Amino acid sequence: MPRFDDWLNRTLEECALEAGEDVDTYVVRAVASRMVADRRRVGGRAVEELLGHLSEAGVFAETAMPSVTAAVTDPDRLRALYATGLLDSAPEEVYDRITRAAADALDAPHALVSLVDADRQFFKSAAGLDIGSAEERQTPLDRSVCQYAVANGTPLILEDARADPIFKNHPAVRDGTVVAYLGIPLIDQLGNAIGTLCVFDDKPRLWGTGHVQVLTDLAALAADRIFRPPASDNR
Repeated sequence: MPRFDDWLNRTLEECALEAGEDVDTYVVRAVASRMVADRRRVGGRAVEELLGHLSEAGVFAETAMPSVTAAVTDPDRLRALYATGLLDSAPEEVYDRITRAAADALDAPHALVSLVDADRQFFKSAAGLDIGSAEERQTPLDRSVCQYAVANGTPLILEDARADPIFKNHPAVRDGTVVAYLGIPLIDQLGNAIGTLCVFDDKPRLWGTGHVQVLTDLAALAADRIFRPPASDNR
């Protein structure tokens, strides 16, 4: 069985320290994450069953994410969201072009225009995801990483969410769906964030200032389309 040399062992200790864990916990969580990723490819209930056992064993502790309910359910924000008329609307090429451009420009496998409702996340556009039904175009809110960008009204940058002391407990991170994430909130003229333009990957990424600027520019195009006054809307 291959073994680490001294340099790799020292690096392992450093990585565990940076993640706020001892080496044994770090290794167990790393192995568990790989198991989850492998089971996720199988599909079905295999992932949920494995996650349940890992949680019971204390590998993935059920630590609650910080609550952003007050910001997400803010009446002014929800009114701004509903006023767009985009929730549950059909895909539109104008938004699909933006998500494709975001995925291409940042070399990311997935990009979304997501809208954050009081209890769910709706995908107005999705690049790199096989979404065929209306049900697949939304997720429960606890699966949403975008809600945190919306709640704070600022870009959310995660290069390896598995090592983040907060986001490592997020369900989408625990099951391997999201490892790296970059999201820019879509904000109206009154400062209400209704969703995001985001990209994400199932492996770590280093997001530079150039990545953030490109996605911010594309998010501005999406916001301009979303919040364009009805009189000038040529759809």
